[in-house]
Amino acid sequence: MQTDLDSLRFPIGKFKIPESYSKENFADWIHQIKELPKLLYAEVSKLSNEQLNTPYREGGWSIRQVVHHLADSHINSYCRFKLALTEETPSIRPYYEDRWALLEDGKNAPIEISLKLLDALHMRWVYMLERMSEKDWERKFFHPESKREFELKTILALYAWHSEHHLQHIVQLKKRMNWINH
Repeated sequence: MQTDLDSLRFPIGKFKIPESYSKENFADWIHQIKELPKLLYAEVSKLSNEQLNTPYREGGWSIRQVVHHLADSHINSYCRFKLALTEETPSIRPYYEDRWALLEDGKNAPIEISLKLLDALHMRWVYMLERMSEKDWERKFFHPESKREFELKTILALYAWHSEHHLQHIVQLKKRMNWINH
């Protein structure tokens, strides 16, 4: 049973590891990653500072923090892909995303900085993703917090979900607040 808090925290549901993978899945997930910067820009570019500083739920991050979190998280994921593609099951470096969101740049920096960063990062990331071989998708990294290995194909699915998950935090807040896009 999903509570109101769950629907605010997980507007598209919690991530589920896919049971199977197809070329269509890969194409869809890569497309979601490719489109995020444009979709995010469309949702946040006309918001006021007051709106940007509004949390998407009580106790949650502000829209500004969500935008900066996406840049932080996706940079980390891009680097993890590169590590897994160049090393044998490397152990990745976890980070405290909640603490990063509380740093000065996460709380107060202009969103344009992270929007530009995401645009360039996603172009580079998608360029790499579109050229990965079938064997590349099976490469892994080790996550020391969960003490598990993850294949890159699962991480691709996770970050497609992550993109939509945080985009919907913003979209749903705007609907609840009756904020107009234009």
